[in-house]
Formats: sequence, C-alpha cells, structure tokens
Amino acid sequence: MPASPRSSRQFSLSSVGVQDLMNNPPKAGGADPAFVGRDWHDIAVGELVDPAEVRFVELDTGVEDATNLLIDSASTVLLIRATPNETSAIGTFDYKDLNQYLLFATGCLRPDEEHLAFFQDLANKAQQGQEIPVKDAKALGSKEPFVVLPHTANLTAAVEAFGGGVHRIVIAQEGTDEVTGILSQLRLVKFLWENGRSFPVIDQLYPQTIKDLGIGSQHVISVNGDKPLKVALALMDGEGVSSLAVVDNQQNVVGNISTVDVKLLTKSSSAPLLDNTCIHFISVILSTRGMNDGKDSFPVFHVSPYSTLAHTVAKLVATKSHRMWVVDSPSPSSSGPPTPSIPSAVLHNPLHVASTPQATPSFISASASPSVSASSLPGASMSGRLSGVVSLTDVLNLFARASGLNPNDPAETRRHRRRSSSSSLVRGSLDSARSSSVDVSKILR
Repeated sequence: MPASPRSSRQFSLSSVGVQDLMNNPPKAGGADPAFVGRDWHDIAVGELVDPAEVRFVELDTGVEDATNLLIDSASTVLLIRATPNETSAIGTFDYKDLNQYLLFATGCLRPDEEHLAFFQDLANKAQQGQEIPVKDAKALGSKEPFVVLPHTANLTAAVEAFGGGVHRIVIAQEGTDEVTGILSQLRLVKFLWENGRSFPVIDQLYPQTIKDLGIGSQHVISVNGDKPLKVALALMDGEGVSSLAVVDNQQNVVGNISTVDVKLLTKSSSAPLLDNTCIHFISVILSTRGMNDGKDSFPVFHVSPYSTLAHTVAKLVATKSHRMWVVDSPSPSSSGPPTPSIPSAVLHNPLHVASTPQATPSFISASASPSVSASSLPGASMSGRLSGVVSLTDVLNLFARASGLNPNDPAETRRHRRRSSSSSLVRGSLDSARSSSVDVSKILR
C-alpha cells in the first residue's frame, strides 16, 4: 500500500488558523470600479455572467457522458438543448438529477403504478448495457424551476426570483432564446457582498445579527452520522434539498453532505460507500478535497444566532456554501471512549477510468472499513447543537424585502420542489427496493 499523501501534503492553515478563519471571516473585498457609484437597480444581469462558462448537453446525450462533462467542467449545472446546433436551453442537468439517477440505479427508488412500465423499461435498458439518455433520467422526477431572464434585466429581477427560492437563472440575449450565461444565487450574493458599499439598502443590514433580522429556519433536515449514506441521499432527494447536516448523538453538527458530493459515487467501485456510514463518507470527502487542493479541509462551517449577517455572508462566500448551519451552545460530549479523529479513507492503487482522475478519484476505497461512531465524535468541540439553518435563499429574500420587492414565499417553492421530487416515483424502503435494483456498473463505469 502506498504511503498516505497526508504525509507530504502542505497544510495551508493550522487548526488554530482554521478556527480563526471561522471566527473572523474575511471582510468584503474592494468594490469593482465598474460598479462604483451605480444604482444596483440599474445594473444588468448580463454584466455578471460569462458565456464561456455555459456547457450544453442534448436530450439524447447519455447520462454517463453528461456526468463526465458535469464533473470535468467543474460546473454545477449543464444546460439541455434539443439538438447540437441549438443555442437555447430547454432544461438543466445538475447534481440533484445525478443523485436521483444513482438512487434509481442502486434500487433505492420504486415506481408507482402509473410509472411502473417506464421504470421497468429503463431498468431493462440499463441491465442490457444500453445508453440511458438525459431525457429519460430527467423523467425520473425532481424538477427545478426553469427561469430565463433577458440579459438587459436589472438585478432586482434576479434578487426577487432568488429570494423566492429559485436557485439559478438562465440569461438569454434580449429578444432571442440564445443563452449568454447562467446566474447563480452564490454569484449574486458574492457580488453584492464585494460591492456592498455601493448598495446602501443592503449594506446597512450587514452589522445586524441573524437573530435580530429573523432570517433562517428552525426546520432543519439532518441525518445521524451512523446512518448509511444511501439514507442521506434519499433524504436529500425526497426533501428537495441540495445538502443536509450530519449530526452526532447529541445533535451536534459534525459534517455536511451535499448533492455535489455524489460525484464521488459515479464509479462502480464506489457502490459499497452507499451502505457505509455518513461519517465514513465525510472522511472520504475531506480526504478527496485534500488530494485535489493539496491541503486539509475543515469539516464543519457554522454560525450562531448572534453572528452578524456580515459574518454569515462572508462564510457563505468564502466556503462557496449554499447553507450555513446555525448552532447553539455545545451539548455535553458523549460519555463514550476517548474521541478519535475522523479517519482517512483507505487508499489503494488507482483504477483506469475515462473521466478526469482528480475530479472523481478512483484511489478511494469504498470498502467497509471501520468508521468512527457518531457517539464518539467531537461534535461539541467542533461546533454545537444544531438549531437552524441560513441559506442563500434566506439572505436574498431579506435583500429583496428590504428593497421593497415582493419575492415569492420560499417555503412554498420548497414544498413544490418536494412534491415534484415525489410526483413520478415513490420512495420505498431502501432495503425492500433492492429487488428492483440495477447494476450500477452497467450505467456509470
């Protein structure tokens, strides 16, 4: 077995340095001269996007090819078009879609009577090694709102849409369907943070605490670290969310799993990870980030109810996160044995795969190696008791309301997303659904 790369990895920050970053996130950078002195109501959405970042797949593109492009391009979403010559989009393919498809491929979804024939036909095609097109994968269920704005629309239109729970907006050349870019919630929040002083209505909110502003939700979706990973993936799919908190037995936050992390499961050799614990998968996530970035990663990012909005937004931007977990004072630690650190993933010789090695490392062992129990994790010292969550939607909803806009209720958008996620397929028992499973190696090799 080769020596662990941890022995040669460059540590960019000590544990004290990481904690200092957590407690004192970076301040907003200098304003972009192109926007200084301009009313943000007059800034066009087209000024914030880059056409070079747009990636297309066709309706008939195979899921495997779409997945490789999604991972290799470092994008979080691909646009779907009808034919290769089209410049307009009719849908999106992202990590939520990939998560749902992997749940189907591994037998964690069951069809209702209405969709039984479609489900069986898709399963038969997969078993026979036939290519499954993106249009069939999209038909499995979950639908994200598909919003298009002309490139001349101002930022208020984007803030209002995002504040209502829309996660991304396709930008098209005015008067045409030609796509010129994709604007995400994170990019807009980052822009408003870095140029905050140019937007007084928003800038005055930053010194206030999230408790005083009343933003965030106490309805938090979490999973115990000892639960199998497949439970967490099914929970994200069923609830229509892109990430959830991983907690120990005292509800202290010990990690985070997102749909983007599904890219670590797209090789057949990774299938056993689904039956291993969420804690083990977090160790795989952190080890992989270390391999790719050349430094250790910190597993938990959180704020308290008394953190300022500036503190919270700075962390969201610095960590490129969609959610920041809100924690109260740490709960008493477990009375179990001395707390070990989260172990590294077991390493073995790389496999030869088609996709970019650093995007989906094949050197991560998916074998069921001993994992740290949630009862013995250092959750109390790592964070505190989970009490809420603040998302990019919450932040942009606040900005919209403070600016006199009327965004849709994001809670209703979330309810619609959950209904959409379960409209086509019924989530059955993860154990009983095994009878209808598909060999994942025949789908994603």
